[in-house]
Amino acid sequence: MPTIIAPDILLPNKNVDLYKWAVIACDQFTGRINYWEELKGIIKDAPSALHLTLPEIYLTSDNSEKIKSINKTMQSYLSSKIFDCHKNCMILTERKTAYNNRRLGLVLAVDLEEYSFTEKAKIRATEGTIIERIPPRVEIRGDAQMEFSHIMLLIDDRRHKIIENLYGNKGTLKKIYDFNLNMDGGHISGYLVEKTKTVIDSLNALIDDKEILQKYGKLDKLLFAVGDGNHSLATAKTVWDNLKSTLSEKERANHPSRYALCEVVNIHDDGLKFEPIHRVLYNIDGQDFCKKFKKEFKDEEALGKIYFNGISEVKFPFNSALCYKKVQNFIDAYIKELGGQVDYIHGETELEEICKTKNAVGIFMPKLKKDEFFSYIINYGTLERKSFSMGEAKEKRYYLEARKIKG
Repeated sequence: MPTIIAPDILLPNKNVDLYKWAVIACDQFTGRINYWEELKGIIKDAPSALHLTLPEIYLTSDNSEKIKSINKTMQSYLSSKIFDCHKNCMILTERKTAYNNRRLGLVLAVDLEEYSFTEKAKIRATEGTIIERIPPRVEIRGDAQMEFSHIMLLIDDRRHKIIENLYGNKGTLKKIYDFNLNMDGGHISGYLVEKTKTVIDSLNALIDDKEILQKYGKLDKLLFAVGDGNHSLATAKTVWDNLKSTLSEKERANHPSRYALCEVVNIHDDGLKFEPIHRVLYNIDGQDFCKKFKKEFKDEEALGKIYFNGISEVKFPFNSALCYKKVQNFIDAYIKELGGQVDYIHGETELEEICKTKNAVGIFMPKLKKDEFFSYIINYGTLERKSFSMGEAKEKRYYLEARKIKG
């Protein structure tokens, strides 16, 4: 079966206000209830993906009633025919935010048989998967009629020849949406791609033997690296694995649950920014930690910073991906032996402020380099947890396109 397909994509029809329809990924702003309450105030009872998804801030030990409501609303939307179905297509997306002038993407579907979060595969997790996060998501997806994806997959297209070429010819494509996203999410435009064979061929060519050897020096058929939404993809995989044992071989071949909707982005897109995720440690002996940290990394080559009673210089591994693994291993070992807690912080200003006002040690982490990303995964496996963030929270993918996952 093909790794990539051009799916039937559902979009709300012209009678639906897309400003109220599209909402940010459910795993964002998990500590800011005011964000979600303000969003509810904007949407109210209007048709919206908010009524079809479950923001993680509202997760509880028993989500059954919320999930029943989601499934009921989903069925109501389908029955009332608020969707237009665009068959066998892809959607070229153009996203502008306060942080970047343009980020391009391509919405399509991928075969979950080609994805793994534990082994080498054409579609591969980039960070460790936290198994405990999967069951509540399986509960949500298990009976759902449709999927709304915030999965973002990365390709290593160094010559900018696939998505960028489509964008260069956007004048020949039909624009199917063009609107401002709510809650300061920027602006998004979408163009219907109906001639998809050339696109699929070009994507598959990224893992031709010659191309792979030239890039990485070894044969490894890594086509898509998960940038965002790994736990959602792992959930879709789990649901499919549970379902396929009940199906005949013929039914498995084309069952809609075998595939997952996603947005593909070129890792070399200028609008895709990798932001570092810093470490903060609480309830430890700061002087002891800093002394041992500096001793552990004294022979490394790169310079870094540590915050405790001001800012001091430390040594880091030169490879930024390897740096995250070594630093995290040191932190985990220290806490296991002597106690304490670690938190993960976005932004140097916030890191510095925390270390000024609380008895904490902050480690300023380097920005992950794009040209190291695929090579590291191929040579070393998944990245350390919390190694990178793709842009700011408000730049995360919004739920907009949908796809039926029940036959």
